[in-house]
Amino acid sequence: MADPISLPVLPWKDCSFDPISPSDVSLMEGRRTEQVSSMTAYWRASYSTNWLTPAQYGVFDAFVMLASSRGAPFLGFDLFRPRPIAHNAGKPLSGTKAGGGAFNGQAVLQSIVNNGTIIVSGLPAGFKLSPGDYVELRQSALVRSLHRIVAPATANSSGVVTLAIMFALDLQHFTTAASVHFEKPCCVMTMDAGSVSAPKSWAGREGSFSATEVFFS
Repeated sequence: MADPISLPVLPWKDCSFDPISPSDVSLMEGRRTEQVSSMTAYWRASYSTNWLTPAQYGVFDAFVMLASSRGAPFLGFDLFRPRPIAHNAGKPLSGTKAGGGAFNGQAVLQSIVNNGTIIVSGLPAGFKLSPGDYVELRQSALVRSLHRIVAPATANSSGVVTLAIMFALDLQHFTTAASVHFEKPCCVMTMDAGSVSAPKSWAGREGSFSATEVFFS
């Protein structure tokens, strides 16, 4: 399988990016309810653009053809939260790591405490993370795990921070060899069949589609 392609640079208008946690709820006698979670949680997304110029429409069309006709996976992320909210100044992350060297949003997975807690190093001192921020663990180009941070955290003077994440990290496929990413943290997705809408008219020329996370190992 080829490496995933990136979302094109377009005048995006709307984006939904939500986790799906499959479960079954059974209502029983005696006011008891039983809920059973099953399968791995995954991400669903939908994207739509503003009005596209002919050149922009060509970019959208090419992306759709590659991602749908050939089934190429792509890297999906939340367009409205592409980096930690405390550092989202409308430009890529930058700065200096606590241990020296330029910071571009990539960090080190120092250790895995459990499937809901990780320790990350290689950050600038005082780097702030807020509930709802995304963090991506990247084992390889196609093996990625996207999570949301559930508690506020700040890197110490050494650039180390402990993060509580959801959903659970798959410990069978992810190790401390994975890198950590806060700049456009993403997951591998495939375009949902039949979801593309791209009318070719002067009155309405916006593009849209939906997508679902896929897993590789």
